[in-house]
Amino acid sequence: MKPGKYDRKHPFLIAGAELRELKRHTEDLPQSFGLDHRLQRYQGTRPIALYRWDLEYLLDVLSMALDDRNQYPSPQSKSYLALKAVHDRFKQEYDSSYW
Repeated sequence: MKPGKYDRKHPFLIAGAELRELKRHTEDLPQSFGLDHRLQRYQGTRPIALYRWDLEYLLDVLSMALDDRNQYPSPQSKSYLALKAVHDRFKQEYDSSYW
């Protein structure tokens, strides 16, 4: 999808455990129009720019991953908390910008 004239970029700096957990779920991004490749190549040194449709897509995928008890049996584990932190940051930015 090509951004339009009025589409806004949302910069996010994601590093450490949050980035590792986010990259674990990039294979769950079918038909993501290059978002999966962008996330796999992302190193966490500079902010990554995400558009509205990227945020919506990531919020859906991360919500499903957080609800999956096979991948995250304990909601107190470090990996679950790292993914939840990324999800919450995306959600907060989306809600503040579009609601």
